[in-house]
Amino acid sequence: MTETVWAALRALRAGEHAILPDPAWTDAARAAFDLYAPLARGAPDAAPFLFAQVGQSLDGRVATVTGDAADVSGREGLCHLHRCRALADAVVIGVRTALTDNPRLTVRLCDGTSPARVVIDPRGRLPADARVLAEDGARRLVVQACDLARPAGVEVVRLPDAAGWIRPEAIGLALARRGLARILVEGGGVTIAGFLEAGLLDRLHVSIAPLIIGAGPTGLRTAPIARLADALRPETFVYGLDTDVVFDCALAPGGNASTSRWPTRQVDAAIAARRA
Repeated sequence: MTETVWAALRALRAGEHAILPDPAWTDAARAAFDLYAPLARGAPDAAPFLFAQVGQSLDGRVATVTGDAADVSGREGLCHLHRCRALADAVVIGVRTALTDNPRLTVRLCDGTSPARVVIDPRGRLPADARVLAEDGARRLVVQACDLARPAGVEVVRLPDAAGWIRPEAIGLALARRGLARILVEGGGVTIAGFLEAGLLDRLHVSIAPLIIGAGPTGLRTAPIARLADALRPETFVYGLDTDVVFDCALAPGGNASTSRWPTRQVDAAIAARRA
């Protein structure tokens, strides 16, 4: 990644859709553009565009059995995560990740603006002093099914409870109605799996670092299948990032967002609300 390539991607993110790779760029610069361009373009007509990023070890772990996850990704893997955040309108995590990791979810390792921070907290477990709720200029939202009041300035997104959880479709549409249509689902594994199994992810980035942990939580915790014939086999592109390797998985038809995966009337309402 060079300053020139990142500037082009940020321009693409800002709506300059005529941005194309410069023929004079090196193969590495072109590859960097190709990795992030689908995220920067997002979806047509402001329909929800969801992508996920998970950093893990060679054996698929995201932390040790004691919960130590600080150094799973290498330096470039972390820069990749921050670039993904910078290209998003909002970054979403589940409450378990918020409680375990107490993340900031800000952009610090690349030029860019920190996205809105969203925590899915159906039963109100997130404490008011969590770092994700700290006032720093970025929007802060909590998606919940309870009546718990939140700190001043935190937006509450009240959605129905579905057997102790909140439906991913409802979350995506609610955020799109609030002008947050390009959404990064960052963690944890259960939250990412929920959006993946609902068929709502347009891209999935799996960043693998060269270490073997041996035991601990896995990055993606989808429901088991009985036959390999039933496995999800996305179109995949592989990028080397010096310290990590990223598998870029295109999950939507044609590798881009598809409004057909969202209820038409609700998508239209989300688009109209964003344009209002």
